[in-house]
Amino acid sequence: MKMHYKEFGDQNASLLLFLHGGGVSGWMWDNQIPYFSHYHCIVPDLPGHGASHGDILFSMRDSAERFIELIEEKVAGKPAGRKVILIGFSLGAQVIIQILSLKPDLVDAAIINSALVRPSPLGRKLIKPTIKCSYPLIRNKRFARLQAKTLYITEEQFQKYYEESCQMKLATLVSVLEENMSFGIPQSFREAHGKILVTVGAKEKAIMKKSAKDLVEANSNCTGVIIPEMGHGVPMAMPDFFNQMVESWIQEGALPKECIVIR
Repeated sequence: MKMHYKEFGDQNASLLLFLHGGGVSGWMWDNQIPYFSHYHCIVPDLPGHGASHGDILFSMRDSAERFIELIEEKVAGKPAGRKVILIGFSLGAQVIIQILSLKPDLVDAAIINSALVRPSPLGRKLIKPTIKCSYPLIRNKRFARLQAKTLYITEEQFQKYYEESCQMKLATLVSVLEENMSFGIPQSFREAHGKILVTVGAKEKAIMKKSAKDLVEANSNCTGVIIPEMGHGVPMAMPDFFNQMVESWIQEGALPKECIVIR
């Protein structure tokens, strides 16, 4: 299946690849694209999501390999000094970790937002029977609104979210959740050479904050921060803050004073 993606900005500038979270698609970055128009922005829909939906089982490694191929295609023959920068949220952040582990020299900078890296074997075993029972709720708008609220999805974005949720196949949803809950830090992640910013919300679950700390400890190029008063979804909840944080970190290595550094 061909992966759907959109391109924006200056195609001769540094490459900025945005990878969305599970259950949404590339539209989650709509508040980022105008701000980063001076970059060559690529915004895909992950396999099984949005316009890349279909009869496909999601795989972390397969997704990472697809994006490595896409990045190499886009930077081939471009001006020297053109950087490759990855920004990912949740499921997309896990894919970035996989990319960095498979191609340690490919990426100059990566922003990893809210990535789960502590596998839950028991949780993984329960996914299939649980999802089979709860799957019909996907088409229940009241349930969908509750889910959307946890991701800071606005009323304007809700209809798109709901439509895409309804089109996701049961097998795809199961594969996404199984991959998400079984993902751990690959051993080769320590070899990634680019600078890496790891972020997590202060109001996220303890396992998410422990995952952020694990990532910081796994690679000496990682800087980790906790964002106060935030749950799971800072790019959508506080786009202005997020955009300025990312830009200042990419350009100057500076971070907002509100952020709590993970030691």
